[in-house]
Amino acid sequence: MKTLFERLGGAPAISGVVRQFYRDVINSPILKHHFEGTDMPKLIDHQTKFLCHVLGGPADYTGRSLAVSHRHLGITPAEFDEVAEILQETLEDFDLNHADIASVMSIVASTRADIVSGS
Repeated sequence: MKTLFERLGGAPAISGVVRQFYRDVINSPILKHHFEGTDMPKLIDHQTKFLCHVLGGPADYTGRSLAVSHRHLGITPAEFDEVAEILQETLEDFDLNHADIASVMSIVASTRADIVSGS
């Protein structure tokens, strides 16, 4: 049975999703302030590795935990919801299988407590 990583098209496809996702995120009035001054190519590379790892691909990710990475950002429930909505729309734009999109979104939902401040 193929992993979610393989079903989504592997690293090249996930990289494309991540690039499009961040184009939309940095244009969101709710989210863009979190990314001012951020090295976006570095963040995109980091996020691509993280997603590849989480989705069953190569274990190239060696970064900090989600809780440690996000604790100082003060992310609100509304901001988390905005990110999730943008990700879902991005996955739909890439014509991915609805069951696979639901699997990715389930993984995202499971990270809420680690990312939202005060959760």
